[in-house]
Amino acid sequence: MPDAKDLPRYRVLTGPDDEAFCRRVSEALDLGYELYGSPSLTFNGDRVIVAQALVRPQR
Repeated sequence: MPDAKDLPRYRVLTGPDDEAFCRRVSEALDLGYELYGSPSLTFNGDRVIVAQALVRPQR
């Protein structure tokens, strides 16, 4: 697991709305990040693309 001081405090994950994206968000939550706001969704003509902001509280 990465050292917490090496992780950014804010990040946005984006990608297709699929299991892989959900796993990436879950991994970030396991690293101590918290969801920041609601996810954003768009349709690119082929598939749904989602974005989720996350923050890691300072300890």
